[in-house]
Amino acid sequence: MRKEKKSTINVQGTEITILSHNEDDFICLTDMAKKFGDDNLIYSWMRNRNTLEFLGIWEQIHNPGFNSGEFETFRKESGLNRFHLTPKKWIEATQSIGIQSRAGRYGGGTFAHRDLAFEFGSWLSPEFKLYLIKEFQRLKEEENQRLSLDWNLNRMLAKINYRIHIAKIKHTNTANI
Repeated sequence: MRKEKKSTINVQGTEITILSHNEDDFICLTDMAKKFGDDNLIYSWMRNRNTLEFLGIWEQIHNPGFNSGEFETFRKESGLNRFHLTPKKWIEATQSIGIQSRAGRYGGGTFAHRDLAFEFGSWLSPEFKLYLIKEFQRLKEEENQRLSLDWNLNRMLAKINYRIHIAKIKHTNTANI
């Protein structure tokens, strides 16, 4: 099992944490919200009917264990003044995999799959979303270049080791004759 990798990007002067696990990247909504206010922005975003429909469709596509019944209950109530939804309540009720809520002073916060985080970024500010995507792409390009260099380095080491091994065998064979 691969370990979770933590990175940060700077979007318009705001440090945003990204957690990568396997092929999935989760971007910290809490860090994003700090630029515009506080965590209440996340709760306001989740109250919106369009947001809930987006979250529900994303989960139905990516999460076979998604609880569609609970989603429908939330969807019907969304937009009403009495409706309040937190990330933790969403995760527990629907078995969501697209949003993660982590406790703790360091490393805690609300994280969302990059698809969902970009949607939140758009809700905060279209300009912010574009800069977020640009910085995220830059980070991924740097990671790909590093991986490519690592792969080429490993390939070269294997080639050199092979040549050393063959030379040793030839030397041993000629010494025994």
